[in-house]
Amino acid sequence: MRIDQVILRHLKMPLKSPFETSFGREEDREFILVEAYAGGRPGYAEVPVMAAPLYNEETVGTAWHVLRDFLVPLVLGREMERPEETRELFRPIRRHNMAKSGIEGALWDLYAREKGVPLARALGGEKERIAVGVSIGIQENLSALLKTVEGFLAEGYRRIKVKIKPGWDVKPVEAIRTAFGPIPLMADANSAYTLGDLPMLQELDQYDLMMIEQPLAHDDIVDHARLQTHLKTPICLDESIHSAADARKAVELGSCRIINIKISRVGGLSEAKKIHDLCQERGIPVWCGGMLESGIGRAHNIAITTLPNFTLPGDTSASARYWEEDIIAPEVTMTDDGYIEVPQIPGLGFRPIPERITRFQVREETFRE
Repeated sequence: MRIDQVILRHLKMPLKSPFETSFGREEDREFILVEAYAGGRPGYAEVPVMAAPLYNEETVGTAWHVLRDFLVPLVLGREMERPEETRELFRPIRRHNMAKSGIEGALWDLYAREKGVPLARALGGEKERIAVGVSIGIQENLSALLKTVEGFLAEGYRRIKVKIKPGWDVKPVEAIRTAFGPIPLMADANSAYTLGDLPMLQELDQYDLMMIEQPLAHDDIVDHARLQTHLKTPICLDESIHSAADARKAVELGSCRIINIKISRVGGLSEAKKIHDLCQERGIPVWCGGMLESGIGRAHNIAITTLPNFTLPGDTSASARYWEEDIIAPEVTMTDDGYIEVPQIPGLGFRPIPERITRFQVREETFRE
């Protein structure tokens, strides 16, 4: 496939309700939509950066700059047989993984369409449906939290993830356990704690959590290894894992027993698949994390989750979890028993809706060879 055109679109979509974590509160979701064309055929992907550098170093502005000035010129006019070739093309450019994942993801969609297969099959996935969990942001109070959990359980979600931070940790977990019993439950700290918080983290052990996600610093694997020796609850790493090499080091150090794979955080579907394969070999279960993606990014998450070692429910969720109206048709929906059916048509399996994209668009830029 010869890439003859790339379009970047900056979108801003209002969330159905604010989403709060230990590092901030979002009411609107800003991101970059990437369209790559070969002979008039499109491929789509999403760069789910935040407006501010709070989750990682990237923002909408920096990702746009790196895409426009460095990554797009490397693929424009280039003949490629497979999307994995972008990994070598982009290797000289350090980090900026979310920007890289946008280009590579669009090429994966384009590749699958050209081959006439669903993206999941192009990646080597086998599942026909995937189990779905839900992520719940920090709530106003315990009553609001319990009402929110009750609603998502009624919808059929197969795992509840609750965000925690200092001052909002043991009590919300205890309240959920007391109210709902032995449901699949995990806590996500988004790097909010230090080893000095060990007594509190040990207190969480009594609540039989599936895992505690990224309790310590965003770039740490050493202190996490020390922490894991003091906890019965498995540690899951998120922000610390940017590559298969990071995953290997974390597993060998004993820094975690579970890994959250986010396509955008690791630089694309190809690296995500490498991490999956390594973890499968080492007996480390993985699951797919979310970045409040629109339906396009969500479609990529669905596809990667069809790989066999994604054995835990991810944060994929239905479109209606975050959006009054998504930018794809059909929207992502969930069955009553908490699964998403994997599309069986070529590419992403969902059709972008141009008029909705235009409605949320802030700016666009087109590049041709």
